[in-house]
Amino acid sequence: MDVNHGAVKRKTQSLTCLHPLITLCLYVRIHKFRVQRSRLVRVSRKAMAAKDYYQILQVPRTASQEEIKKSFRKLAMKYHPDHNKDDKGSEAKFKEINEAYAVLGNPEKRKQYDTFGPDHFGKRYSQEDIFRDFDFSSIFREFGFGGGGRNIFGQMFGGRSYGGANRTPFGFDGYQSGRAPSKGQDLVYELAVTMEEAAATTSKVISYQDGDSQQNISVKIPAGISTGKKLRVLGKGRPGMNGGPRGDLFVQIKVLDHPLFKREEDDLIVTREIRFSEALGGTEIEVPTIDKKTLRLKIPAGAQCNARFRLKGYGMPNMGGGGRGDAYVQVVVALPEKPNKKQKALIKDLEEAGL
Repeated sequence: MDVNHGAVKRKTQSLTCLHPLITLCLYVRIHKFRVQRSRLVRVSRKAMAAKDYYQILQVPRTASQEEIKKSFRKLAMKYHPDHNKDDKGSEAKFKEINEAYAVLGNPEKRKQYDTFGPDHFGKRYSQEDIFRDFDFSSIFREFGFGGGGRNIFGQMFGGRSYGGANRTPFGFDGYQSGRAPSKGQDLVYELAVTMEEAAATTSKVISYQDGDSQQNISVKIPAGISTGKKLRVLGKGRPGMNGGPRGDLFVQIKVLDHPLFKREEDDLIVTREIRFSEALGGTEIEVPTIDKKTLRLKIPAGAQCNARFRLKGYGMPNMGGGGRGDAYVQVVVALPEKPNKKQKALIKDLEEAGL
């Protein structure tokens, strides 16, 4: 058989030239896939941010764990794919119900959800975080579906059928598959401070348990802080998974009530008693401040009960750095519960004088 060596050589050279083009095409396809996956993740997180899990499970925010479980069971039975084979909307609803229960059915996750709110929770936690430690098999065995819960969720999340005692769509025994790093869980620590401490920048050392070790860290408390404010300490939460970063520590402030001062935003109210004669003729009283100073305040003649007198700039510092609030002295006219004879005579004289 005659072989055209020239033709074979040209074909071989042609195939060799195609290799870089094939490699380039593969690279472009992989890049497009990664971009699309990244967009899907961002869209998924945005969608999660808008979810109200209490509304999804049709329970109030004050619902007990038993009430949440009862409502979840009812809704899961209603929207289970085996009961709605031709309704694709039920499948999505069923997935949403289980996502809500994975959070609200877990006391720790529910606490995080209540603390940060739906928007912030949805941005911080992925579905892997939400379904971690969620045992689908036990849930559906309880509802009478056997092990079908694992297969259903494997199909719904686009994966294979998940077997094993505690396997979930995101890994085994409540942990994720091990491929992607995941940030550790955030912690919340409630710190009580006095009103005097809240009136000036200070530092407090807090201690908390992190696994088997005791953590002691110093937290700076800015002047003017109020109850409910959170201070974020980066990297002091739980360890991450698969090489991921640690979570953060949120120090939630609670300002204790003061025996003298009542706080109204950045203003302070202090109540002082004066006698009836002082209210009529005027007087001068001493007034304490939150900074442990003592001021002299003149009360004009004819002061009415519960009248307020302003002390500009003697309130709480503004946490944003915009000066201070004011202090208000509220005077209360003290009257004798059982007037003596002399006082009764004076009252009669005042009555005759038209007072």
